[in-house]
Parts: sequence; structure tokens; C-alpha cells
Amino acid sequence: MRSALWLPLFDQLADPRTVATLAAEAEEHGWHGLFVWDHVRWHPPVRDVADPWIALTAAAMVTERIRLGPMITPLARRRPVKVARETASLDVLSGGRLTLGVGVGSDRFGAEYSATGEGGDEKTRAAMLDEALAILATAWSGEPVRHAGAHYTVDGLTFLPRPVQRPGVPVWVAGFPGKRRPMQRAARHDGYFPVNLEHPDQLAEAAATIAGLREPGPYDIAVELAPGVDPGPYAAAGATWWLTAFDPESVTVDEVRGVLRAGPSG
Repeated sequence: MRSALWLPLFDQLADPRTVATLAAEAEEHGWHGLFVWDHVRWHPPVRDVADPWIALTAAAMVTERIRLGPMITPLARRRPVKVARETASLDVLSGGRLTLGVGVGSDRFGAEYSATGEGGDEKTRAAMLDEALAILATAWSGEPVRHAGAHYTVDGLTFLPRPVQRPGVPVWVAGFPGKRRPMQRAARHDGYFPVNLEHPDQLAEAAATIAGLREPGPYDIAVELAPGVDPGPYAAAGATWWLTAFDPESVTVDEVRGVLRAGPSG
């Protein structure tokens, strides 16, 4: 099982320079990845919030090996053509180390969408997510994107340079355990990230469902675990990545650095 720091970019972690420093230290201590939250706001007491793409760019500039990425970006709340440019550019900059985590984008945690007047029920956002993923796949191929869907139109745009990774940037799909639609979507891509997982048995069930929906081959399943929790049962259930859980409302640089210096698990 590989290990990654998973950082909420809030308050003390809202400075991209701090994130870059932690990324460099994580690489030195043998961590395999550094992933960051993607939010435009969070509820109080959080005040400061960093942009994930700027923070990841800073991290890419000072590292050489660890994987990087937003975990997760609410793709249904983003312009897919902009994400196509961001992902390709960051993959080129990092030498092919980007992983893109995606989801429909819930409003329940930061109320960031209702605060800006964005609507759309979950079914609509799920359809937008699938369309956006189709646009990204074509954009990453280097071929012209011609898409006329219910939610997006792209009329012959070509996105060059292509990402370093072929056929494109690996995509991990997030979803709440027990929800079949996200697992079906995840089976069409490169990984699955069950959010708010409570027990390894939930993971084993999800892993079996996804395995039954796809052809055999390399596949990643990531789990969020608090530092100190034994990852062994989750690895046995099918997890390939452990992401560190930090309290978004109280996380400090010292706390992250303490976990970082203790070294990766598994």
C-alpha cells in the first residue's frame, strides 16, 4: 500500500509556499504522494483557503517523484475545457505525476455552491460529470474535441501539449460507500476513492463490485485513514493507497510535519 499526505488547504495550509515545503519534505521521507482538497470556501472557523492548482504547481516545482493531484475536484462544478488545460499543463510540469480525483461536488460541507447561486441536483451533476470526463479523455488524446451534449459544447478545440501520461491523466472517482452509480463510473476509469468510509468490510464490498464491472488489470483504491490507524485490514480489503486524515478546522503545519516525519505507512 502506498501512502500520501492529504491536505485541506485551509488557514495555516493556505499558503502554496507552505504546501511546496511540505511536499519536498514528504518526498525526502519516502511518501508516495501529496494530494490536496479542492474547495473555494469552508465553514467557520476556517477563513483562509488556497487554490489547489496553484498549490500543486508549487509542489511540482520542488519534487521529482511523488504523485500529486486534487482529491477531489468537483468536476461537475468546473469548466471542463479549463480543467483540460490545467491537467495537461500540470502533468507536463510534473513529468507525468498527476492523478485527478473527481466527484459530483456536494454542497453539504462548505455551502460554497449555494452561496454563489449554483443549482443542479445530484442527478444533473452526475450527468455533467460524465460529460466532462468524456471531454477530458478526448482533450488528453490531442485530437480535436467535438462535443455537443446536454450540458457542454466544445466545437473543434484541440488541447496541446498533451499530458505526459498515456492515454491521459489517471482518474480516480469518489463516491459514498454503497452508492452504485459512482462505483460504475469508477470502474470505467483508473481508481476509486470511497469517502467517509467507516469499516474495511465496506471497502471489500466496493472492491468486489468494481472488480465485477471491469476487465482485470492495474487499478487503484484509496482510503482516508487517521494517522496511527492500522492500514492492514484495508489493504487486505483491496486498498492500494492510504491518504492521511486531518481535521480541516484545526489542522496545523506542525501536525502535518509530525505525521510526515513519522514516515509513510505500509
